[in-house]
Amino acid sequence: MENEKTPSEEKASVEKLNSELKQREEEVERLRSKLESLEKTENGPDQDKAAKFIEDEKRRSEDYLTRLKYLQADFENYRKRVEREMREVEDFSTSLLIKRLLPVLDGLDLAVASAGTDEKAKGIAEGVVMVRKNLISALQGEGLREIEAVGKPFDPTLHEAVERVDGGKAATDTVIAEIRKGYILKNKVLRPSMVRVESAAKNNGEKE
Repeated sequence: MENEKTPSEEKASVEKLNSELKQREEEVERLRSKLESLEKTENGPDQDKAAKFIEDEKRRSEDYLTRLKYLQADFENYRKRVEREMREVEDFSTSLLIKRLLPVLDGLDLAVASAGTDEKAKGIAEGVVMVRKNLISALQGEGLREIEAVGKPFDPTLHEAVERVDGGKAATDTVIAEIRKGYILKNKVLRPSMVRVESAAKNNGEKE
């Protein structure tokens, strides 16, 4: 918004109001001393005038204090909103980067699975496994974790069914194979698992 102040402008407003409030309090204190002096001389008209002036200044100071409290509260809310928006931008940037790295993980998984029993290929596969381990460890540090799939009840929020087979004895649709790993980033599904699902067993009382 055009009229929205920056954090530095909000801080400057708070400091300015604080300074004005301090000046008002000092002026009230000076006038209070003057009033005490007038009381000693019993100068009635001047005393009444000074008392009224002090009362007016006291009300102004209270108004400044109220405004200062509201301004400080607004500044605190603004600071929290900016911090929240910065975290959201950071999380969005992180998720974009990790999404671009998921195909690399897929490639490493495929390389390991393709190694077979060949001794030379197995040696290379061991290196690939180490690379994958280091990469997944770094990504886990950013909040990434794998979605559990095989043997779990099918969950459309976590799993993407690419094939279904007739059910056996299970009472619910169950994941029987994982075609591509899925991942969660900070409690949000970054990519669902691609799975093969076994349909739930039909109720014996169900009519064909």
